[in-house]
Amino acid sequence: MQQRWNSDAYARNGRFVAQLADPLVESLNPQPGEKILDLGCGDGFLTRRIAESGAQVVGVDSSPEMVAAARARGVDARRMNGERLSFEQEFDAVFSNAALHWMRNQDAVLKNVLQALKPGGRFVAEFGGHGNIAAIRVALLAVLIPRGITPSRIESNYFFTVSDYRSRLERGGFQVVQISLTPRQTPLPSGIDGWLNTFRHDLLEELPGGDRAAAMDEITNLLKPVLCDEEGKWTADYVRLRFVARRS
Repeated sequence: MQQRWNSDAYARNGRFVAQLADPLVESLNPQPGEKILDLGCGDGFLTRRIAESGAQVVGVDSSPEMVAAARARGVDARRMNGERLSFEQEFDAVFSNAALHWMRNQDAVLKNVLQALKPGGRFVAEFGGHGNIAAIRVALLAVLIPRGITPSRIESNYFFTVSDYRSRLERGGFQVVQISLTPRQTPLPSGIDGWLNTFRHDLLEELPGGDRAAAMDEITNLLKPVLCDEEGKWTADYVRLRFVARRS
């Protein structure tokens, strides 16, 4: 099943994802007149920011709700799956923030990104890496498997090590300029409830109404000792894989 997105909930509970992307945009270093593809553009918040550099930016996302929200921001946004891009040597750079870990066929994504880039074009991205949201994942497995949701359904993201993704990039025709894996404890302004209802609402909606609330309570109680401080402020145990690569 493909993750379904609610653009309002994402803006309310997940805006920190884009707000923490300043270093990634700096690595992209967009220039006036460049043509840049934002892969997994979401509601276009970062796409608009990149366009402020004077670059021409196209956003693509598989979610119709997110594409509509991006267009409402004035973004040239198109509904398109990263595994089935239809561009041919059009872009000076491809940018992606917090989206690649949702894409199942990574080799197809890399093939399509390579095809979309001009010779020498750059691919700058950050997404969840090995160990990302480890505590949250363990809590979800512990609470949802007894309720009949399969592990493969719960573990719907792809979190790679540096060596694995470097190999994938190189096999895919990229020269890796830099790649790193960085733990980043990330504040959750809306708490763990907001995070779960934004990023795992599809899983929770598979449960009957009353049991959904009970499952949320169990997940929260498991996570509170490790992700919530004495003031009641929640963080998520994020680990980010970031790279800069070029089309060889």
